Amino acid sequence: MTDILMPALSPTMEEGTLAKWLVKKGDTVSAGDVIAEIETDKATMEVEAVDEGVVEEILVEAGTEGVKVNAPIARLSGGAETKAPEPKPAETSAPEPAASKAEAKTEAPAKAKPAPAKTAPARTGTGERIFASPLARRIAEQKGLDLSAIAGSGPHGRIIERDVKDAKPGAKPAAAAAAAPQSERRGETRPVQSLQQMGIPEGSYDLIPLDGMRKTVARRMTDSFRDVPHFPLTIDLEIDRLLEARGRINKMLEKDGVKVSVNDIILKACAVALKRVPEANASYSPEGIALHHHADIAMAVAVEGGLITPIIRKCETKGLAQIAQETKDLAERARTRKLKPEEFQGGTFSVSNLGMFGIKSFGSIINEPQGAILSVGAGTKQPVVRGDQLAIATVMSVTMTCDHRVVDGATGARWLEAFKALIEEPLAMMV
Repeated sequence: MTDILMPALSPTMEEGTLAKWLVKKGDTVSAGDVIAEIETDKATMEVEAVDEGVVEEILVEAGTEGVKVNAPIARLSGGAETKAPEPKPAETSAPEPAASKAEAKTEAPAKAKPAPAKTAPARTGTGERIFASPLARRIAEQKGLDLSAIAGSGPHGRIIERDVKDAKPGAKPAAAAAAAPQSERRGETRPVQSLQQMGIPEGSYDLIPLDGMRKTVARRMTDSFRDVPHFPLTIDLEIDRLLEARGRINKMLEKDGVKVSVNDIILKACAVALKRVPEANASYSPEGIALHHHADIAMAVAVEGGLITPIIRKCETKGLAQIAQETKDLAERARTRKLKPEEFQGGTFSVSNLGMFGIKSFGSIINEPQGAILSVGAGTKQPVVRGDQLAIATVMSVTMTCDHRVVDGATGARWLEAFKALIEEPLAMMV
């Protein structure tokens, strides 16, 4: 008998959602067969069987969120004794039970122990079933707790370990809870204590649970904004020549069905500028400053529930037609969460463009471990002074947010100078 473990689909993955099972109990599988689909914070990935055998048991139901890496998700019989790939160095510690739907399935210990006797589902005084994980039930029984008096914080209001750990015996069920609508009892509009403490009354809002992507974005951006010493540099660019060049380029590519966007040209200009000012193409690490050999440009793409940054690898080596084709493909697959981890992890520099929404100027949060990110605003017609004469030009503001540990003010200014020259005279990218 062999456990199939929740795989780590990226170096930073800690947990995921078991979206779908493609096999069922009793099915025979061979090595390489796709058996399940796992949703991470950024993508949906297929899981392959690493050996052959018969599916003896499905330990984690489809749709379960928060399944910890290396937690058992299914069990095979008839195969070799070891099924799971060796964990990466950061994952060698024993997995913790997931405090979610998966808790009841993933808390199985590594060594076999006698299975606990099954208990009948707990019910309220009115006969309604109380949804709680087996671990929560055991703790409640040991502490003498009445489960009907405990509000669940798991998916759909399920009572999980953390709900019973700090609960005290003797509490009585709240009358309001018994009379609450079924949707509220299931946790769909469960009150948040912190909001009530800030004066927002219960029932005045709808609570949308955080999915894996939103949690990861919140954590990473908070860490970056707090821990990275950053500063902004803003300049204005005249883009009339860029717009004229784009029109001519697209006429040339029309027969091939390729259309180059302003953003594609910006990505190319960023890459070329990074090669001309290589000190800006850098990352900070405790071991030293990493100067990257290539400009791997990450572009911010808004998707349902968050943001993802697919990467144009070795962008400085690619023509505008190839960049346009890659950005279109990556953006489409990003929105359907079909990117592979290597397509959105890493990168040496990011570009976030909100110009299409009419935003004139903004500053972005650095996407670690990158040393800088460029925020691109809308191009608008503005009066400019050329010599002693007034003229009208299409002006675009960009803001470079720099990690001061690797890109200081002088380096950032030199990079923006190189970038400005490329944007205002696109032919300079060819020399």
